[in-house]
Amino acid sequence: MGRKEGFPLKGERVYLCPFEVHDASSRLELQRDNREFFETYSMMRSEDYYTYEKQRELINQFAEEMKRDNEYHFGIFTSIDEKLVGTINLFQVIRGSLQSAFIGYFISKKHNGLGYATEAVKLIVDYSFNQLELHRIEAGVIPQNTASIRVLEKAGFHKEGISRKNVKINGRWEDHQVLALINPDD
Repeated sequence: MGRKEGFPLKGERVYLCPFEVHDASSRLELQRDNREFFETYSMMRSEDYYTYEKQRELINQFAEEMKRDNEYHFGIFTSIDEKLVGTINLFQVIRGSLQSAFIGYFISKKHNGLGYATEAVKLIVDYSFNQLELHRIEAGVIPQNTASIRVLEKAGFHKEGISRKNVKINGRWEDHQVLALINPDD
């Protein structure tokens, strides 16, 4: 499988790679198989999101956003069988005096609780600080999603407060626990 230069980002049990067009089928399968589970914590998605054509289009958009240094979208693949088990991304990358980004991730329901998310977050944090030279990474998590908060805390993130009604999920404005991690070299 020909991957982009500098990738994959390898961990013990998972590795991260930017999505490429040949990942569209796997990405579609992941999204369809976990639709109800993922939509519990995500913004509203249109029906066409769950089509092969839309996944190809998104992957092409991801590549453009990465070139522009705006967003970085990765697949989370298992090291043993190279199966796509989740997604992780950096978005709203801000340069200048902030040098920051937000992080978001999803792990398939059947791979939840196995430590894959924690490992993936640690890999992308390392990439963010050492390759992208970011100063700060921020996450927002629905306070009831204690598993995701634990993942971030295991990766070194610290709670900073609650953003009230800041993300619309399933038609409702939801509060989010704000967690952040500062580059230790800054």
